[in-house]
Amino acid sequence: MKIIFLLCFSTISFVNARSSNILPFHACETNAFPPSQSDAVPRFTIDLDLPPRERWAELMAKKGHQVVGLIDDVKTLMLSLLGDKIFYFIYDNLPKVATSLPHPYDEEIIGISKVTGLPLPETTLYNIFYEVFSFCTSIITEDETGRLYHGRNLDFGLLMGWDTKNHTWRVSELLKPLVVHLEWKKGGKTVYESINYAGYIGILTAVKKEKFTFSLDERFVLNGGYMGFLEWILFKDYSQKWVSFLTREVMEEAQSYEEAKKMFSHSRLIAPAYFILGGSKPREGTIITRWRDNFHTDDLFSKKSGSGTWYLVETNYDQWKSPPFYDDRRTPAVTCLDKSGQKNASLALIYNVLSTKPVFNKLTTYTSLMDVQEGYIGAWLRYCEDPCWPW
Repeated sequence: MKIIFLLCFSTISFVNARSSNILPFHACETNAFPPSQSDAVPRFTIDLDLPPRERWAELMAKKGHQVVGLIDDVKTLMLSLLGDKIFYFIYDNLPKVATSLPHPYDEEIIGISKVTGLPLPETTLYNIFYEVFSFCTSIITEDETGRLYHGRNLDFGLLMGWDTKNHTWRVSELLKPLVVHLEWKKGGKTVYESINYAGYIGILTAVKKEKFTFSLDERFVLNGGYMGFLEWILFKDYSQKWVSFLTREVMEEAQSYEEAKKMFSHSRLIAPAYFILGGSKPREGTIITRWRDNFHTDDLFSKKSGSGTWYLVETNYDQWKSPPFYDDRRTPAVTCLDKSGQKNASLALIYNVLSTKPVFNKLTTYTSLMDVQEGYIGAWLRYCEDPCWPW
């Protein structure tokens, strides 16, 4: 049985929200599973046979007002974080980005804008947020039977409005009502399933039955997404791929683990990333560390820093480097996996590890579990009660 865990994290920095009297890691969680079904996210269908402008209409009619509320807050917070010059350079160029995005993503974003009444620049910002203000984290394991499972926490919202009264991140809380389970159909058949934020048309977490499972994690490098953004705007370099949309291409076009791995490894990117991919056969699990033009892979059973013989752990930092002391989620995850042992690999173990603090923290918006053989994916909203580490 293989397992891939993914956690997601926004950006690295010290903030006043840090509380010195909270121990970030105390003990491994053992009783969090099963999750409460009251926290399960709602399901919707995206019909790929519809014209692109109509694909998101039903979902956005129900969730659009919440997206509008989120973007209003994000704009204000980004302005305070980035300053006037950088923010307005990005914002003023968003219409150019919107009209130059590849088809059908340009049309889908226009459709979402029309349904919600959200101006096109804001709708575009929401959908290229990875490149402008990116996020995410990850783990891969395998047990004796060779069956693959994949789990993930998606954390987002660091520096995005700390509420000192409620001890929450404002953007994280606004994102939670937007988490949805999507079934993508074509010709009346399910192509794949994903967990999305409503109105975000890229893919962060997904399963393609009997083929592969996938999650996206943020990677921090000097030549980050802002460089690709500038090249797209100033030099019209449309040969590079928006990370958010490459993930869609892979889920819709790749028919095997190896094909998906090749697409993720060799496409030129606007922003660096970690692509976490699990297949349906023994030892088919990898962390693809991406620069914009180059890549490095860490596969199951290739002993690396922070990994064991039956698992890999990825938490926004390169496998060959130690995580910084102020954001070490890797050590708790490794400790709990080692303590449990390969014989106990299961969905319950995944959920419990993902519920161990600070792997589970104030930024965690949802936890997702996947089974590639069944084509199963589920997700639950998460609320980290005090005492809880801010990130």
